[in-house]
Amino acid sequence: MKKDELRRIVESYGQKYSEILGIDLSVGRDEEVFKWFLASVLFGAPITETSVIKTYKMFEKHGVLTPRRILKTGWDGLVKILDEGSYTRYDFKTADKLLEVMRNLLQKYNGSLSLIHNKASDACDLESRIKALGRGIGDVTVSIFLRELREIWQKADPNSTELVTVAAKELELARREATGYEALSQLKDFWARNKIAGKSFVNFETALLRMGKEIRRKRKSAIFG
Repeated sequence: MKKDELRRIVESYGQKYSEILGIDLSVGRDEEVFKWFLASVLFGAPITETSVIKTYKMFEKHGVLTPRRILKTGWDGLVKILDEGSYTRYDFKTADKLLEVMRNLLQKYNGSLSLIHNKASDACDLESRIKALGRGIGDVTVSIFLRELREIWQKADPNSTELVTVAAKELELARREATGYEALSQLKDFWARNKIAGKSFVNFETALLRMGKEIRRKRKSAIFG
């Protein structure tokens, strides 16, 4: 891939989701990291970006952006916010998940995600601790959350999601037989050799994620017409 093409891809597709939501992760402040975690839980469901962004904005509108505020809002209040944001298909399940996760986050880590990072022994332990916060916090949610913290948290180094790997292989940036971690390593090597000024590996990875969604959508359209 030529550098001009790489620049076009990153500039067109690489805006971080946290930036779209107005979340500032630049210095790793705990309250901003938590906002991104909440957004990541919402992004973790198979639902459109538009609906997730709208739903997060409803949490913001109602001031429900801390673990304690989520618990205080309660199940009925959370369902109302989720429905207001058009998150209706997963409203009950997500309300259950949020309440369980917030209780565990407060009990085990005093509500601090940064404390989870500090206590984790390495990247694998960090992911395990986050998943242990509650049912429904799986690989996809953890990868979404930690991807945008790669340059903020030393131990944040999640595997590339399937969609990133799909795009990487389609663009011949990773070998066809590469697994997730192998593809990630190849992408890091490629970026190290071809960095775009003012952009980061996170921008590059995010661009590939969005391209992977388009590739999958086109493939499904070709199959089902």
